[in-house]
Amino acid sequence: MSSDSPTSGFVAFVGAGPGDPNLLTLRAAELLGRADAVVLDEEAQAPLLHHCREGVEIVEGDFVKRAKGGGLVVRLCAGDPMLFSSIIEEVAACAAAEVDFEIVPGVPPATAVLTYAGIPAATSVPEFRVVDASQEQDWAVHAACRGTLVIYHGIDDAVAIGKALIAGGKPDTTPVAVSSGGTTTEQYTVVSSLGRLQVDLKHAGFTEPALIVVGEAVTLRDKLSWFETKPLFGWRVLVPRTKEQSRSLSDQLVAYGAVPEEVPTISVEPPRTPQQMDRAIKGLVTGRYEWVAFTSANAVKAVREKFEEYGLDARAFAGLKVAAVGDATARALVEFGVKPDLLPSGEQSSEGLVAEWPPYDSMLDPINRVLLPRADISTDTLVAGLTELGWECDDVTAYRTVRAAPPPAPIREAIKGGGFDAVLFTSSSTVRNLVGIAGKPHNVTVIAVIGPQTAKTAEEFGLRVDVMADRPSASALASAVAEYGAKQRQAALAAGDTPRRPSQNRRGARRRGK
Repeated sequence: MSSDSPTSGFVAFVGAGPGDPNLLTLRAAELLGRADAVVLDEEAQAPLLHHCREGVEIVEGDFVKRAKGGGLVVRLCAGDPMLFSSIIEEVAACAAAEVDFEIVPGVPPATAVLTYAGIPAATSVPEFRVVDASQEQDWAVHAACRGTLVIYHGIDDAVAIGKALIAGGKPDTTPVAVSSGGTTTEQYTVVSSLGRLQVDLKHAGFTEPALIVVGEAVTLRDKLSWFETKPLFGWRVLVPRTKEQSRSLSDQLVAYGAVPEEVPTISVEPPRTPQQMDRAIKGLVTGRYEWVAFTSANAVKAVREKFEEYGLDARAFAGLKVAAVGDATARALVEFGVKPDLLPSGEQSSEGLVAEWPPYDSMLDPINRVLLPRADISTDTLVAGLTELGWECDDVTAYRTVRAAPPPAPIREAIKGGGFDAVLFTSSSTVRNLVGIAGKPHNVTVIAVIGPQTAKTAEEFGLRVDVMADRPSASALASAVAEYGAKQRQAALAAGDTPRRPSQNRRGARRRGK
């Protein structure tokens, strides 16, 4: 039977890679997408389940028996299933039960963790040796390795292994790197030598999974390190927005090495009475307006939902001029099928929009009315500015913003206790609502704001503003925080110190030795 279209029980032993979920192979992602059931090798593999269909069964125990019942069972295996793996007995059990199976290779830690640590697997000496310290080894034999020696499962015996390699003839000055949490934002690497391992690992706090790398290739880490040197590497960053608003911002933070946590502070709800929006949509279709101005992606969403309710689509905007306050709002309009006619080239705000809005001219504009579908808590800046330019505005409540429910207790404790390295405020309301539902961030937490008004609100709540975006956009805010993190890192290195995350500076924070 072909493994591509199993009609009865079938098991795929799938390599989950070294830890970074983005290193999953295409074949692995395909099988997860078709799986009827999944067996997790460890809890850390849970993020890979986003490839699966909704309602996929998570199996514990005898998955061979589950496979006999039919369908595709994916057995996730750490790293590569065939490298120091314990699946041989499981594969044999499938064969004995006459259950077809496939083994899908994964990216092995032996090469991936080294790459993420900036250590080449092989240099001018073409020898690369991988050993499993959990099995009995003749370290004198491995001491003769002239290239790169990679040791799995040896962290608890690292000092003894180092001494054994020296006793086998390896110079005590031989470079060594020990890396744990490889390819994840928990990755931590200590560079030492065989003779200094005991001293340098004493306070490192290493746990499995970890790799020990021995050889001259370790000396190239200073030049090739790219992962642990990202500007926000390992920073836990609070993003207090709605899920829809925070997706692109979180993706950008991940690219900088951060671990974003999205905590909604605002819940978007329909207006209490729909009649005002109903009249606005009718007026839009019947030619009541010359312009429609959108000041948020949520406003676009609210109008789009009303259109769908009436069986309308983007064609209803024909003959209208459309303005967007900023890039995010413009993207929401383009996704709807509407290209904005006006977008501020400078400050992306109501003030910036008014600064570029043309004054009403009765000779050029047959209609002098503008539709503003907005939130119930919007300021009057735009209405006042357009009125001064000679336009009449229909300011319509398209949606309400209400305070979200408090986040779980661990998140609240992390906010108040300094567990977050930074918090990104994208509006004054996110400041007010976060403090209201979770309390004030700890004073070691870097406070980053999108603009002067948000900074003023933060300061009113007693928060010290550390970073402000050079323009009012979420992307610029993330870039500003990354620049701040890079400068902090460079300053620590210039002073001869190990770079530390802000949360590591709070009293009682766990310290790792150099």
